[in-house]
Amino acid sequence: MVLTRSPKNPVARKSGCSLGTSGVMSRKHAFGARNTAPAFFAVASAALFGLSTPLAKLLLGETPPVALAGLLYLGAFAGLSAYSLAVPGGESARLKSRDIPWLAGAVLFGGVLAPVSLMLGLAQVSGFAASLLLNLEGVATALIAAAVFREFTGRRFWAALLCMTAAGMLLSLDSGGSGFSLAGPAYVVLATLFWGLDNNLTRQITSMAPADIARVKCLFAGAINLGIGLFLGAKLAAGAPLLFALLAGAFSYGLSMVLFIKSLRAWGAARTGAFFSVAPFVGAASSVLLLNESIGWNLLPAFVLMAAGAWLVMGEKHAHGHYHAGLYHVHEHHHGAEHRHGHD
Repeated sequence: MVLTRSPKNPVARKSGCSLGTSGVMSRKHAFGARNTAPAFFAVASAALFGLSTPLAKLLLGETPPVALAGLLYLGAFAGLSAYSLAVPGGESARLKSRDIPWLAGAVLFGGVLAPVSLMLGLAQVSGFAASLLLNLEGVATALIAAAVFREFTGRRFWAALLCMTAAGMLLSLDSGGSGFSLAGPAYVVLATLFWGLDNNLTRQITSMAPADIARVKCLFAGAINLGIGLFLGAKLAAGAPLLFALLAGAFSYGLSMVLFIKSLRAWGAARTGAFFSVAPFVGAASSVLLLNESIGWNLLPAFVLMAAGAWLVMGEKHAHGHYHAGLYHVHEHHHGAEHRHGHD
């Protein structure tokens, strides 16, 4: 690890560029930056997570919701552990005491409450509808980031919120015309709120590598949910269903989580949440293919509204003057032949 300190320099932003005290123009902090790695991480994470919805819907016939949530996260933990052994990274910093409350909150909201809520919702709505409703996670992430952590949100974001709220109301309609069916959609929306909290809390953890954060979250979340499920009388089906649940968790939750955290640290919660809005559309398309679901009259206009909302959030830009506070940070790196500096 290298311990560095960035000075408290004023940075003025205008037209997507930033000007430091050295007088050199920099685009590193702009939303439209040329560095495409955070965008790739966010979109890849979204695609993997999007697949988890129809896969979980398939598994619910064999495994109760709470126990299934536990198996998915234990699979994620196993997959992340295998990944760390196969692709070793640089040395990671130890968990600091100041980060423990953030990590505990992330485990509670993102690892325990959110997946259980999603599984309960999936048991009552189609995979297509649930996938589209998961678009609200990006909105929830940005809302919490703006309200609690003072991240910027502009007019496009509020227009997106309006579109997605209207889409959510359409998805709550029974396509047979018998009125609203609120229980299933409500559980899915609650899951997005919990994951929005999780995203913002995870961003505050500064002392651990992304894979380490993900492993801790998955281990505790998996053990807690599976324990609760067994306590409630769940019977686990051995063989293919159990293996399938673990593999689904390894890729759709575990690898997705690492990629999301990498993007989160580079771009912040609001921007990463915007690009993560790709996930529900992957899930919706996959639900039609994997679950052979029919598309009711209300699903197509909801799809259009969700797509419009995602486009509005992804295209949001802002310009304002602000100060970067001085901070200490650590980053992981490899010790090669060219690595000659020492560490305090």
